[in-house]
Formats: sequence, structure tokens, C-alpha cells
Amino acid sequence: MTEDRKTDVCVVGAGPAGLALSLMLLRSGVRVTLVERSAGGEREFRGEILQPGGMRILDALGVLAPARDRGSTRHDGFQLLSGKRTLLDIDYRRLDPPHNLLLAIPQHHVLEELLAACRRLPGFDYLGGHRLRELLQDQGRYTGAVVDGGPAGRTTVRAGVLVGADGRFSRTRRLAGIDPGRLEAFGQDVVWFKLRAPGRAVGRVRIHRAAGQALLVYDSHPDRLQIGWTVPHGGWRQVTARGVDAVKRDLKAALPQYADLIEDQVGELRDLTLLDVFAGRARTWARDGLVLIGDAAHTHSPIGAQGINLALQDAAVLHPILLAALRGDGTGREVLARFEEARGADIDAVFRLQVRQAKAMLGRPNPVADVVRPLVAGLVGTTPLGAALTRRIALGSREIDVRGELFTVHTEPRS
Repeated sequence: MTEDRKTDVCVVGAGPAGLALSLMLLRSGVRVTLVERSAGGEREFRGEILQPGGMRILDALGVLAPARDRGSTRHDGFQLLSGKRTLLDIDYRRLDPPHNLLLAIPQHHVLEELLAACRRLPGFDYLGGHRLRELLQDQGRYTGAVVDGGPAGRTTVRAGVLVGADGRFSRTRRLAGIDPGRLEAFGQDVVWFKLRAPGRAVGRVRIHRAAGQALLVYDSHPDRLQIGWTVPHGGWRQVTARGVDAVKRDLKAALPQYADLIEDQVGELRDLTLLDVFAGRARTWARDGLVLIGDAAHTHSPIGAQGINLALQDAAVLHPILLAALRGDGTGREVLARFEEARGADIDAVFRLQVRQAKAMLGRPNPVADVVRPLVAGLVGTTPLGAALTRRIALGSREIDVRGELFTVHTEPRS
């Protein structure tokens, strides 16, 4: 069976970028079909930290409060520690309220609230459990997609604009033949795991440098510690070849304050999840009738917790561009490329900052760097440079707002 559907915008990928963009378009009277490969809540997410810039977007959409109510953890800032010594302490409470904090929130809480808000609006068609099969073209212009899944088996979605929001390994990008622009710019991969830790909350996002290791630690809901252990890029196989007991010894030496939790709760190597860390900037973000957004357009390191932040800000920037395209400017590449023109400098600035952060905070032991690092951290933490850096990491190169004046449709009350 084949089913045909027609919409204004077809969004592929129901992550933060795809859902936030869909909600903004729906509230502006645009019909949206959202295609998501997963059928339900089986996806596992590691990105949990919301920066103030992302919180601003969600708050403007009326989603932040209900997502927080599902369960979240507040962090007042970021710290870099060497053993028991605090090298850097960035206090987010110096920022303007109400978003003067870091928020650890399970990503599915955010996504479920965004999806629920979309479903309360007219013109929304959600194809969960559908896999992108092919892109439709007419004389070189992208006109929609063919997806597999659901009762119909195969569905053809014809759209004025196709948006690829399907992540760092974007199938939309690959089918369009766009080079991902992968860059091996970081010297570390990250191994993630969680520990049950009732009563052990620290209230800060911390990087611990100890025993030649660098580990990210923060409180996660409910009563968990999320830990990211940095290992040499591409070197995880060598690490695991030593066996789980050797891995546990390394972890306990680097985080002695959590040695009891590691001993009790890390039983097998499969309890740990490897994230291959790389950067990427797609060769182009736009073709006639098609635009890439979020990780599909640009990929970043987890350092600085920028992933969700950038995705939500991307959606806010693309929203008015798509409205103008659909309402008269046309959906050619020259129009849709306004998104890359508006966003490219911000993305490049984040990349440069992340490279510097990775070298300064996560780099392997180095006699010169080990002497310089505390001096630089002291300057950052005690001078106006620290306030400026905090604002830059928290909000980006500039503050980005949702264009609420373009909304014409009100969200229906919750039932």
C-alpha cells in the first residue's frame, strides 16, 4: 500500500530542532508533517543540559515549565577541579534571571512536551515509527519524501519545503548527496554512564582532572550522577581490551569520592556508552526546496553543553525564513540559504570556542599546560572576562528570541 499526503513543510527528525521548528510553524498557521524513525519512547539521550539560551526558546514556547515539572535538576554553575583544588568556578547566578542557571533535564521530558504542544494545533501530521526512504525531486527541486512505516506501509509526503533535522548521521543529508564536512578536531571521545546517587548531589556541572583523566560529572534526575569519561579519540577499543576491572580501577582513581558507587554499579563494559566525538559543518545547508538544521547541518563536541542549545536557536532563526519563503519569497536555494547566512558565524564561533575549551580542560597531562591552566582559570574566574565568557557560553554570540509576533494560532488548552 502507498498513501499520499500533502503539507507545507515536511520535517524529518523529532529531536529538539525538528519539534521546536514544527511548533513555531504550526503556531504561524503552517501545515507541518513531522517524520520520526522511532515509534515511541525507546530512544536514549545523553544530552541533558539546557543552557539559558535554549531555556529562553522553550520558555517562549510555553514548554519549559511543564518539562521542568516532569523532573529536572538545577545547577548554579560550572567548575573545573584538579584533585581537591578548584581551578575555575563560573557562577551562572551572575546572569540575568529567570534563566540564570544550568538545567539538567531528561531530553524526553522536553521532546514529549514539544510534541504534545504540536498535537494541540491544527495542521499537524505526525508520522512516528517511519523511516525516510527517498527524497522526491522535480526538475532539481526537492518536493517531499517517501517514508516507510505505519499501517500504510509506505507514505509519500509532498511538501513545499523539506527540512532535515535528523541528527549528526542525517539520512536526509546523505540522500541529498551533501558532504557532512566531518572534522576530527577533538582529541577525546566520551564514555557516558549513570550512577544511582541519592543524597550525593553537587549542584554544579564539574570537570574533574585527576590521575591523568578528565571526567564530566553532573546531577541528573532522578537522584543520579551523569558521568562522561574522556578517552583518547579512537582509543576506546584499546581501553576495553584491558577488561572491566581495569576500567573500574581507572575510574575509581580519577573519582575516589564515587569509588563505592562505581564499584557497586559498573558491572560490565556494556554499562558504558561510547560517544564518537567529532565536529562537522555540512558543505551546504540548503538546496532548492531543502534545508538542514541542527546536528544535520553542524555537529559539535558535548563540551559546553551546546547541542540542545544550538538546535533550539536554529529553529528560532529558521522559523521566519521559512515563513517568508512559503509566503512569497520562494523556496529556492538562494532564499533558504539565508538560514546559513544568518547562523553560520554563530556556529563557527561555538566551534572555535569548543576547540579551545577541549584543549584547556580535557587535554592529556602536559607539563606546560598544567602550569598555565590554573593561571588562566584564575583570570577567567575573577575578572570581567569570566562574566563575558559565562554569557558567551550560556547565550551564544547573541541572544536569539522566538518571533512570537508571527504567531497567528493559539495553542488549544490541555484536556
